[in-house]
Amino acid sequence: MTTSNTSWTRSEGDSWDIVSSVGFTALGVAAMRALETKRADGLVRDEFAERFVRAAGEPNLLALMDKPETAERGAFGPPRHMGIRSKFFDEFFLAAAASGAPQAVILAAGLDARAHRLDWPEGEIVFEVDQPQVLAFKGQVLAGLGATPKSDRREVAVDLRDDWPAALKAAGFDPAVPTAWSAEGLLPYLPGAAQDLLFQRIVELSAPGSQIAVESFRGAFDPSSFRRIEEKYDPDNESPFAKMDISGLFYNDERADPVEWLGERGWAIHDQNPFDLATKYGVPIPEVPEEVREISEKMRYFVASLPR
Repeated sequence: MTTSNTSWTRSEGDSWDIVSSVGFTALGVAAMRALETKRADGLVRDEFAERFVRAAGEPNLLALMDKPETAERGAFGPPRHMGIRSKFFDEFFLAAAASGAPQAVILAAGLDARAHRLDWPEGEIVFEVDQPQVLAFKGQVLAGLGATPKSDRREVAVDLRDDWPAALKAAGFDPAVPTAWSAEGLLPYLPGAAQDLLFQRIVELSAPGSQIAVESFRGAFDPSSFRRIEEKYDPDNESPFAKMDISGLFYNDERADPVEWLGERGWAIHDQNPFDLATKYGVPIPEVPEEVREISEKMRYFVASLPR
């Protein structure tokens, strides 16, 4: 499977596989997790990430696997951010499970294999929600590897703009017990109304003791800024990610601030930014262009908890 004529624009009701549109960003994220895994001081171990990249056969990402040093090029390299992000969500899920949440829901699960690679408590149910073609590719690769999940893994093949709660319940989700939810690398890809509906549905499905970990932006942001910065600091397109113009995949229309919205409904919030997490995990903060720093400072990683 290789990519060709990848579309970097969105339309109502659009769909994708693993080498097109939003699906291709999941493949790029897997590539960055693979790079983190290759490091002696890596924050996460994901032995499946490179297998997904090689199975997809996308030339730029294959070249990155063979020459990891090229990730240093461009304004946003080296990509330790994905190791930081992955570790944050890994820690969240294990802590939530240990505190008494017997089921986890990974919204827009992409190619992360948490159901397989984390040491879940016995009996933990992990629901992976994503586009049918993304989950089909993921399942095919995992089956080819003979991989066995460390949890009761259940696929929920549905678009998050559709009636995913019905599909989730059909897969065995129990709204009467505490749940650990995640929205990682997801919100900018949803229209504002779809994001607001997503959180409304999460609240409706969450029993006392539920928790959610979220990656989001503080305030409004300009999606085109990513491309402008990359072109400024990598005019020759030497970065392997230069072909990924994600700015056309984002929505920046009006939407509720999830921290304020959940807080108003009784959820307790613990909020951090990437620099807070880098310090926590002992990752040196590199010198980066001021424009990149400004974007990073707008990013937030928060855990919201519903009291029992």
